[in-house]
Amino acid sequence: MTGRTSRLRRVRRLVPGRAVRGPEGRTKRGAQPKVVALGGGHGLSASLAALRRITGDLTAVVTVADDGGSSGRLRDELGVLPPGDLRKALAALCGDDDWGQTWARVIKHRFTSEGDLHDHAVGNLLIVALWEQLGDPVQALDLVGKLLGAHGRVLPMSAVPLELQALVRGHDPAAPDAVTTVRGQATVALTPGEVQSVHVVPEDPPAVPEAVAAVLDADWVVLGPGSWFSSVIPHLLVPELLEALQETKARRVLSLNLAPQPGETDGFSPQRHLEVLARHAPKLALDVVLADEAAVPDRESLTEAAKRLGAAVELAPVAAPDGSPTHDPELLAAAYDRIFRMHGRIGPWR
Repeated sequence: MTGRTSRLRRVRRLVPGRAVRGPEGRTKRGAQPKVVALGGGHGLSASLAALRRITGDLTAVVTVADDGGSSGRLRDELGVLPPGDLRKALAALCGDDDWGQTWARVIKHRFTSEGDLHDHAVGNLLIVALWEQLGDPVQALDLVGKLLGAHGRVLPMSAVPLELQALVRGHDPAAPDAVTTVRGQATVALTPGEVQSVHVVPEDPPAVPEAVAAVLDADWVVLGPGSWFSSVIPHLLVPELLEALQETKARRVLSLNLAPQPGETDGFSPQRHLEVLARHAPKLALDVVLADEAAVPDRESLTEAAKRLGAAVELAPVAAPDGSPTHDPELLAAAYDRIFRMHGRIGPWR
């Protein structure tokens, strides 16, 4: 038995017994699905804003490799996990009532000044303050969620801050064929070159046990949308989390982006996103790939790429009606709800 496998088995003990489980581990008719959403940044926020509309049992597992802006400054100065993506996830889980929307605005508020507080987000400072007060990142995030009335739980994917590194062809425009190592999430996200692969430092980071337990106990796991190399794939680079994703009895849905991201995925087709993900986690199987029907010019190629991962393709209109490459929460919620009903379920969740 490897040390990693034994750690994963110890994590299983954190998973509570579930009286609502039916045959084959499925949730009984009428119960809400347990959903875990993995990602970071605006992509994860879009997914959470949709998912909170269809389930009250929602957990976000968030990347911790951000090294830019307010998060990067706090990380460098205090040695803490970068709080920015965690804050965005909490804001996305705020309700649509006055309380929720007020707190969402407060924690997203950034100071404007000529001093050291410039561009710091209020939520980042609140999260870090509670980390220092409580000495427990998970307990602190749970407390912030309770204060905000968040419709779900937010967890970091790893217990330590990670450095994202990428092999990039043409990062230096003067040497378009040279492959170099680019360090830092902010730099990787903006590279003018072609990202070949990514890895994290340390190479075997510890997963947060509660995050692993949530994945193992889920009915559905949602990966993406988001920055492919800096928000989506990093979850597959935490060994215990990847093992949980491979071993969970949950069904797994991958939500594709609406358009390639400048820098990271310039020129990527929808199917190429799947191919890149498979190279980083060749043993990971999927059940459903969700894409906006207007963003898939070659449906046959996407279907073939999804089949290689064991997945069916679901096409749905999920883009905002203003034409921007952002997901509409109501449309995305409808797409997720339909997938949850159609794939492996008999009868409605509610």
